Amino acid sequence: MMSIQSRFGGAPKYTDEVAYKAEATIATLKKIAAEHSPATVANSYGAEDMVLMDLVARHKIDLGMFSLDTGRLPAETYAVMDAARSRYHLDVDILFPQTLKLQEFLEQEGFNPFYRSVELRKTCCGHRKVEPLGRALAGKAAWVTGLRREQAPTRTDLAVEEFDAGHNMPKFNPLIEWTERDIWAYIFKFDVPYNGLHDQGFPSIGCAPCTRAIAAGEDVRAGRWWWENPESKECGLHAPNAAA
Repeated sequence: MMSIQSRFGGAPKYTDEVAYKAEATIATLKKIAAEHSPATVANSYGAEDMVLMDLVARHKIDLGMFSLDTGRLPAETYAVMDAARSRYHLDVDILFPQTLKLQEFLEQEGFNPFYRSVELRKTCCGHRKVEPLGRALAGKAAWVTGLRREQAPTRTDLAVEEFDAGHNMPKFNPLIEWTERDIWAYIFKFDVPYNGLHDQGFPSIGCAPCTRAIAAGEDVRAGRWWWENPESKECGLHAPNAAA
């Protein structure tokens, strides 16, 4: 297993370029808070979202925050959720799947149907992520994500501001120009809590059965739904025009 620091040959340096990106992101977040109230930040407690959480808390930016507990998260994710709660004292809305609908799906298809087809995997994501996202965004004027262009082929055309037609609101991606090195330079500079799986070769972390460590040289999203083609590897939260 390769830790973050060993992957980068030590803690990535917090350069002037990273500082500039951080200042630009702060300005974007403040503008969203001022012009799109109430807006909310999606927080999966991965590295990118922890950077956003730190920026929001450190600079007292008036943005809400939510997280989706799918019921299949790794123990390490709950650990960083508790660490972040103690560190930042921010109110984070936690959304869960609708129990009866998820139960019906599991009774019909079994507990791990996502390995059998992309359609079943996306249905599972629909129950555990997409539907709760709709409830998280109800009554909001905009939402903010930690997506980066560098992460996956499905994200290369991201813009800082997009319109989410499915939820009828603006969607902001203020970290799109950040590299993975930038993210970790910020985390080490400001001692931001992070998911312990990142030090075990997991750059991208989702539900436990759908996430694995990656090998050296693999794409950062290679460990997500690794049995699928890269072009299909989105859960529906960020699909174009996806409605909950």
